[in-house]
Amino acid sequence: MFTIAAFIVTLGILVIVHEFGHYWVARRCGVHVLRFSVGFGKPWLSRVDRQGTEWTIAPIPLGGYVSMLDERNAPVPSEMRGQTFNAQPVGCKIAIVAAGPVANFLLAILLYGALGMSGTPVRIAQIAEPPAGTPAALAGMHEGLTLTAVGNRATAGWADVHWELLRQLISADGSLTVDAVDAGGLTRRFELQVGGFSGERLEGDVPGALGLRLQALPLAPVVGGLARDSAAARAGLQAGDRIVSIDGVAVVDWEDFAARVRLAPLQKLDLRVVRDGAVVAVDLQPDAVEQTTAAGQRQTIGRAGVQPAVDQQATADAFAPLRMGPLDSLWRGTLKTWDTSVFSLQMLGRMLVGDISPRHLSGPITIADYAGKSASFGLASFIGFLALVSISLGVLNLLPVPLLDGGHIMYHLAEFATGRPVSERVMEIGQRIGIAALASLMLVAFYNDIYRLLAG
Repeated sequence: MFTIAAFIVTLGILVIVHEFGHYWVARRCGVHVLRFSVGFGKPWLSRVDRQGTEWTIAPIPLGGYVSMLDERNAPVPSEMRGQTFNAQPVGCKIAIVAAGPVANFLLAILLYGALGMSGTPVRIAQIAEPPAGTPAALAGMHEGLTLTAVGNRATAGWADVHWELLRQLISADGSLTVDAVDAGGLTRRFELQVGGFSGERLEGDVPGALGLRLQALPLAPVVGGLARDSAAARAGLQAGDRIVSIDGVAVVDWEDFAARVRLAPLQKLDLRVVRDGAVVAVDLQPDAVEQTTAAGQRQTIGRAGVQPAVDQQATADAFAPLRMGPLDSLWRGTLKTWDTSVFSLQMLGRMLVGDISPRHLSGPITIADYAGKSASFGLASFIGFLALVSISLGVLNLLPVPLLDGGHIMYHLAEFATGRPVSERVMEIGQRIGIAALASLMLVAFYNDIYRLLAG
C-alpha cells in the first residue's frame, strides 16, 4: 500500500505539473480550455470554474490531458473562434505544446535546487585501493584519495562522481581525467585510459570497472545483531560482544573476523569476546553455505549469521553536508537537469543502434517500485527520484513521435515552413505510426518490469 501510495503521489505531481504547463500558456495565448483532467476515464470529481474550464479527477492514474477549444473537433460559435487553438499563430501553438515538457524540466530544477539548499548529507568520495590492472591503478591512484572532480566538472560526493563518470564516459574518447586530494591536502590530476569502454560496460558498475570503489567504513569487531537460529545465536554470542581473538589469534577488525569465518565452514572456532568488561569464551561452528563466485564456480563458505555494530562516529565522518545558497542551488539544479536530459537522449540513441540493451527501459511497475523505495528512504531520496522521473517525462514527450508533444511540435514546424496546417490525412498516418511506436515501447517496458519482478 505504501508503494502504491508513493506511485500515485509521484504520477499525480508530474501529471499536474505537465498539464498545468499546457494550461497556463494556453490561457496566456487566449485559448479557451474546456477541461483539465488528472487521470483518464469517467471523472470521479468535477468542478467548472468561472472561465468555463472543467477540472476533473479520473480513475486511471496513468496520465492526464488538457482539452482546448478547437474547430477541428466540434463546431465553435463565431464569437469564440478567436479563442480556439487552431486559430492561434504557429508560435503560440508551439509554445502551448512545449509548455508541458518545459514545466517538467522547471520542476526538476526546483527540486534539485531545494535539495541543494537543504544541506543534504553526501558520502565523501574517498576511494579504496584500486585493483591491479584497472584504469585507476594504471593511472597511479591509490587508497585514501578523495575524488573532487571528473573531467572539468567538480563533484560534491560519491553520487556526483558516479553520475559524472557515467555521463562523460558515454562520449569519452580514449581518456578521462579525475582530480583527487591526497592525505596531505595536495590536489592531483590522474588520466584514466577508457578507450573501448563499450555500451555493455556502461550498464554495470561503472566506477568499479574503472577501479574506483568507495573506501569501506571502518568496522570494529563488535556484534550488532544476530539472525534467529544462526550459528552465532546457537553459540551464545550476544549483541554488544567485542570479538578479540579466534583460536588465540587477535582479531583486527570486522572484516578480519568475517574472512576467517568464511574460511571455516562447519569447523569449531574458539572465540574470546569481551562482554560487560569480562572475557568470555565462545565456541562458534559456522554453518556451511553454497555460494557462486564471480567466475560462475560453486564454493562452500562459512556463515555465522551475525551483523556488525554500526560505528556512529565513523559513519558521520564519512558524510558531509551539501548546502548552497539559492542561486548556486538553482544553477546546480539547472546543470543537473540539462545533463540528465542530454544523457537520456544519448542512451536512447545508443539503444536504438544496439550498443546498449533495451532491457533498461522501465514501465509503471518499476517506477512504482522505485517510488516506494525512495519514499521509504526519506524525503530527500523521494525528491531526487521525483526530479529524475520529471526529467524523463519531459524528454519522452519531446521526442518527435506523433501523439507525443514532440510530434505535435513537428507538425507545427511543418506548418511554419509551408504556411499551411498539416493535412488530416498526414496526421492520421502519423497517429497510426505513433500508436505503433508507443505500443512497442510499452510492451518492451512491461516485459522488462515483469522480468525484474520475477527475477527479484
